[in-house]
Amino acid sequence: MLEQIPHILIASAFVVTVILAGAFARWSGCLSAEADESILKLIIRILIPCLIFTVISDNPALRDPRNLVIPPLAGFCSVTIGFLVCILVSRLSPRINGLHTDAQRRSFAFCTGMYNYGYLAIPLIGLLFEEYPGTLGVLFVHNMGLEIGFWTLGVMVISGHFGRDWWRRAINPPSVAIVVALATNFITAARPQFESWGMPEWLGIPDFLMMAVESLGRMAIPLALVLIGATITDQLLTAGEKTPAKERAKTITLACMLRLCILPVCYLLIMTMVPATDDLKRVVAIEIAMPSAVFGVIMARHYGGDSGTALRIILATSFISILTIPIWISIGMAVLLR
Repeated sequence: MLEQIPHILIASAFVVTVILAGAFARWSGCLSAEADESILKLIIRILIPCLIFTVISDNPALRDPRNLVIPPLAGFCSVTIGFLVCILVSRLSPRINGLHTDAQRRSFAFCTGMYNYGYLAIPLIGLLFEEYPGTLGVLFVHNMGLEIGFWTLGVMVISGHFGRDWWRRAINPPSVAIVVALATNFITAARPQFESWGMPEWLGIPDFLMMAVESLGRMAIPLALVLIGATITDQLLTAGEKTPAKERAKTITLACMLRLCILPVCYLLIMTMVPATDDLKRVVAIEIAMPSAVFGVIMARHYGGDSGTALRIILATSFISILTIPIWISIGMAVLLR
């Protein structure tokens, strides 16, 4: 897989560059904080669903039952294992992990256990596996399991109790788009049979509508990466550190070891024993390399966690992942696709 390393480096550099563009936009005043909520709603409610529909609605890879059952189970198991391992580590002595309060321990377990499964993985898969169009669709199905884990186990970890409205959050525009797109995909596959039964040839999605959906979908990830860069800049500018540097170093070191070393090994070993398709193996090769989810800062604030701990973990794993992403993708592809 050595021939893939230049492509991995280029893809990683693309993601980092767009994030830095977002950071510059915030720092220079081109992108105001007041616009963030509107942009986020636009991304989640319109652009991401359009991207999902584009890559799933006519995807032969998702007509394979293995790509409909195993990917979401794998995604759910990956975060379940991550949360369990990180909870155990967070309960160690503060002399080891630097965590002194319950809020810090909950934030550590959540942010280290949950990885950035979308905004970074999507462009990397699009750039690295362009010749395998089915892979991106499998990623979205894989992420359905992650979403369920996020809003059930994740909320329980960060808040300390099980949220009663988790199912409302799990039913969101992207998840609805996945279901609709999967149904459309099967209808598309069965179209010749329907036409033999007398269905009009013109019945289907108009070309102009698909062109509009595809155009909107292409905007989703660049805009999301810009918003991530702006959000990180805000956190850096407003963070007030009261925790001693020695304690912060302990927490950051453990988080990076878990998120960027131990947990990827665990997920990789599990997937070697699963009868996965090549598309899912490519997805996992990308996902094992991902740093902590940027959304963890927002979750920590909303559910009574420690935003300082969350920010340190997210920034540390994100910056170090610039170096580790190419390494882990190379290892994942070599092990899973040999």
